[in-house]
Amino acid sequence: MLPQRYRLRNSHDFSVVVRRGTKVKQRDLVLYVHPRESETTMVHGPRVGLIVSKSVGNAVGRHRVSRMLRHAFLFDTTNLDLDADVVIRALPSARSATTVALADQVGRGLRNARSRVGLR
Repeated sequence: MLPQRYRLRNSHDFSVVVRRGTKVKQRDLVLYVHPRESETTMVHGPRVGLIVSKSVGNAVGRHRVSRMLRHAFLFDTTNLDLDADVVIRALPSARSATTVALADQVGRGLRNARSRVGLR
């Protein structure tokens, strides 16, 4: 379970990250990463938001993909010191991906975004 302080919760935060963030496309998902100024929030470390639309599948399929993505993000962030907001948008092909494949794509996408943005 992803602690609440590491979640994006309002639409304004999602909009800022998607519009201004660095976009990294993977096979089954798209990551948007936007650096956060330290004074905007008391949270140190990344915050994540998920977009899993109906094109991914029915409710059961969407929840399954969401759980896999949360797990993949939580697993990868234990090794990251990233003060940024991240939005992960699942593509329809994510419905047939494995947890390991999604975790690998999240990890590669975050590393790629970090090098582009210049985050530590």
